Amino acid sequence: MAEKKETTKEKFAIIKISGVQLKVFEGKEYEINKISGNKGDKVEIEEVLLISDGTDTKIGKPFVEGSKVVLEITSQKKGEKIEGLVYKAKARYRRRYGFRANITKVIVKKIS
Repeated sequence: MAEKKETTKEKFAIIKISGVQLKVFEGKEYEINKISGNKGDKVEIEEVLLISDGTDTKIGKPFVEGSKVVLEITSQKKGEKIEGLVYKAKARYRRRYGFRANITKVIVKKIS
């Protein structure tokens, strides 16, 4: 017999922040592209695409009315270095480059 998959009963939301959509749970920490603010600042996100509390799900068109997610900035830092190499055969052309993205670590305080 096929086993039944259990669905999550946790409260979660899908938000739009810094150009990406992110599924967030209350009390968890996430790394996102840099947003302005200092350590300890609270940020309210009102671009909530979906909210689910395990039994009831609200889907926005495009955003859920009257809902918000409160985030707290825990740190601002630079991410890991990404290295690239450009090489053109028979032309004696080689170029190396690197990039470190600015990252903000946030913790989800409240989904309402």
